[in-house]
Parts: sequence; C-alpha cells; structure tokens
Amino acid sequence: MKRTPKIIQLPKIVETRGNLSFLEGMNHIPFTIKRAYWIYDVPGGEVRGGHAFKEQDEFIIALSGSFDVVLDSGKRKKRFHLNRSYFGLFVPAGMWRSMDNFSTNSLALVLASTYFDENDYIRDYQEFLLFDTSLIKNKKEKLDKYKTGIDLNVSFEQSTVNDCTITELEKNHREKGNITVVENHGFVPFDISRVYYLYDVPGGEERGGHAHKELHQLIIAANGSFDVVLDDGKNKRIVTLNRPYQGLKIVPGIWRELVNFSSGSNCLVLASHRYEEDDYVRDYKEFRRMKDNINS
Repeated sequence: MKRTPKIIQLPKIVETRGNLSFLEGMNHIPFTIKRAYWIYDVPGGEVRGGHAFKEQDEFIIALSGSFDVVLDSGKRKKRFHLNRSYFGLFVPAGMWRSMDNFSTNSLALVLASTYFDENDYIRDYQEFLLFDTSLIKNKKEKLDKYKTGIDLNVSFEQSTVNDCTITELEKNHREKGNITVVENHGFVPFDISRVYYLYDVPGGEERGGHAHKELHQLIIAANGSFDVVLDDGKNKRIVTLNRPYQGLKIVPGIWRELVNFSSGSNCLVLASHRYEEDDYVRDYKEFRRMKDNINS
C-alpha cells in the first residue's frame, strides 16, 4: 500500500440481532497492531489531537457517532468525515492530524502500529514542518500467526469460569474527552491479531453462543452495557460490562453468550488469533461432550 491516507472499507455482517465488523493486522490494515485506544465522553464539537508521529501508523474508526479527521502533510490539508462503523481511515506516519466536529456520544477507536513512545510524537507544528518525512522507515512487517504471546498454562482442557477475570484498564480523564489505552502484553496479555465489534444491537438482544479451542480475548463495553454469560460445562457465571475502562479476559474452553444489551451499546473484542472457523465450537452439546471427555 502507498503511504498515503486512505479510507478502507471493512467487512460488515448484517443481522437482525445487530451488526458485526472485523479487521486483522496485515490483512485489512497494513500493519500489525501493537496498541489500541478509544476516545469517549467527548463533548459535542470538541477538537482532539494536534500532533504527528515519526514512526507510528494509525487506523481510526468511528465506532459510534461521527467526527472529522483533519490531516496535514505540511503542504496541503484534507478533511475526512467518519460516521460509519465499517469504514476506517489509514493514517501513515509523518502526517499532522487532529480530530474535530465530534457528535454527542461519539466513540473513536484508534489502532496503532507501535507501542507508546513519547519520543515518537511531534507536538509542535513548527517542528513538524521541519520534519524530514524521507526519514520514515519503509516498514516491511511479516505476520507470525503462531506468535501470540498468550499464557499457554490455561487451555481448553483446564479452563474454568474462574479463569475469566475483569481487568481495570487505565482511564485518562480530560476535559476534551476520556481515553483508555491498551498494549500487547500489558493490559492485553497477548498480541492483538484481530479486532471485531458489535454495533446497532437492538436493546435486550442476545449474541454469541460459542466457545474457542485456542483463542483468548478481551471484551469491552466500549459504549452502553451488556452481560456476558460464561459456562465451563460445570459452572456458570454472569459478568456485567458497563464501563469502557473495564475489560473481561476470556480464556479458551469457555462457552460464552452476550445478553441484555442496552440500546446503542458497542461491544469491542480484542482477539489473540486471526479468524479460523476450526477454532470455534458452535454446538453446545458438542462443547459439553468435549469438556466431559476431558474431565472424565
């Protein structure tokens, strides 16, 4: 992909129970995901950003509501309006960017190609104008599908509902809106290989109803609330998610369902593996047989 800003359309799976979009690093977007953050509780019409990166590429999505992203190359400016959850804006390093015209209750998701490094930021516009973009490295990343960084001590064979834990994420409160940031092997105990999210879910609807053989995931109620029903074949547990700065870690071998969605809620999931249908267990009786055979 040329290192120019570009709107990218993401897959959109439409259902009466709500819509789902997803993306994978080095597939739908041209970098591996090292960091993710979301901006919420932004006052209507607020302006965010006003900086550039020397190395970091970004992908920005309006999970809810709308806002504009203004990109400045130092020679010309271009404004992008984001208002659909299945479109995102690729922002290459070396662009001065700001975000404005936030609608009320908007929610911005930003995926980044690097870990946080204050030295990568250019926060002064005059300094940015002097920055030599030819110094930006031509990134040639390779996807290692087997490098997930997950804790292999918890597996399908061993997992119980007690292995699924609530994590308090950082909440950076600001007058211009709040921001929560996670990085691989930090609050997220694995490499983020896939991101998917549910939106336009009718109030009171139910989603999910499957288990994974190997995949680990972190589930966040980025907007609104819902309940997660966890089932290890012997015990059940219900967890309510209603804060964008809390995440529920789910390990393999847990049957999970999402229920009691509030109207307008957004369910954000960070996953350790790319999509593989063979990793899913979609029949509950089969799931029980697999767990019973293991534990018998």
